[in-house]
Amino acid sequence: MNQLLLRAARHRSPQWTSQRFLVTKNAIPDPMTGELMPPTPDIQPNLLQIKRNANPKTPPPAQSLVFGRTFTDHMLAIPWDAVSGWGVPEIKPYGPLEMEPSATVLHYAQTLFEGMKAYRDEHGKVTLFRPDMNMKRMNNSAQRLALPTFNGDALLDLIKRLISLDRHWIPKEPGHSLYVRPTLIGTQKAIGVGPPNEALLFVILSPVGPYYASGFKPVALYGTTEFVRAAPGGTGAYKLGVNYAPGVLPQKSVAALGYSQNLWLHGPDHELTEVGTMNMFVVFKTADGGLELVTPPLDGMILPGVTRDSVLTLAREHISGVKQLPELSDKLVVSERTVTMKEVKAAEKAGTLVEMFGAGTAAVISPVNRIGYMGEDVHIPTGEDGMGPVSRPIWTELVGRQWGKIPSDWSVSID
Repeated sequence: MNQLLLRAARHRSPQWTSQRFLVTKNAIPDPMTGELMPPTPDIQPNLLQIKRNANPKTPPPAQSLVFGRTFTDHMLAIPWDAVSGWGVPEIKPYGPLEMEPSATVLHYAQTLFEGMKAYRDEHGKVTLFRPDMNMKRMNNSAQRLALPTFNGDALLDLIKRLISLDRHWIPKEPGHSLYVRPTLIGTQKAIGVGPPNEALLFVILSPVGPYYASGFKPVALYGTTEFVRAAPGGTGAYKLGVNYAPGVLPQKSVAALGYSQNLWLHGPDHELTEVGTMNMFVVFKTADGGLELVTPPLDGMILPGVTRDSVLTLAREHISGVKQLPELSDKLVVSERTVTMKEVKAAEKAGTLVEMFGAGTAAVISPVNRIGYMGEDVHIPTGEDGMGPVSRPIWTELVGRQWGKIPSDWSVSID
């Protein structure tokens, strides 16, 4: 099959030559043979076709929304194949996908996704929060799965068009937003492990309510040593479907014990990695009376979260004086380093454990009040509102930027 595609690609391009080192400037290697092939078209927003839903739905009341259960009238779909590259983008009515039972996504988990939100401010302006980072991460995930990469700006242009068409689905009630789920799957109609010669990129939208509708509620974690989320050299640093399904059983196990999420530990020293599906932060008191904000480094096991990067950036801007955050200590150190349960337990006993929280798109900041570990609970301080002295001012700044109350180039208008 791949040799047939290669011959077709050569026939299509008059500049192509069979000599591997005399090729067009943007030639790419065939994923199976390594032989160079001519470039194929990238995503082209100017070719967009729009088919409006003839039977649009009425958005449900905001108070009835359940995350990921309600979807808007339209979706975006862009096909890809190895010969023709990215095809005609289409915005069409939301509905089932058509694919063969032999599609590779169904057998070998060739699927990746992103999670973003569109926010409406008090003046009706709709924005996305740092969407360029989602496009970059999505391309990195595609490359890891040998799925086709794409021009992130071009896809973002089309996503904006989709959101604009369904913007009336964004609830006007405070704290509500529109969840944006771009997804890329392999759709090759043949069973066999290898880079697919066909793929589909699609985007769906879901109106969602606030993660903490009645105020912050600190969560209890279980430090699991029985299951592993990621390992060195694996896929933990990519947003792939294969990373999430194996976490369902461990989640059920800790819920039965009275805990909210897994605290994923790694190695014989029980290094802290992530919290459920979020990045993790710990705050310690330092010897000079200051605070240290710690998060595990991006060592290949940790997902490079957009919220993670935002927390680190705001903390470092505060330290440098670029952007001072009220209520945040001036004696702050930011560290991307390994942290173990031994260190956390020792800090609890010494009274130097200040707070711990998860960070992600859905919750933004999720405070933690205890960790079940080796038969006992490690207790973590929380403030009256559930948050701590570092997470509170950073959350305030982040949410302010997301909702347009604080001007920022991180907020990108869809118009």
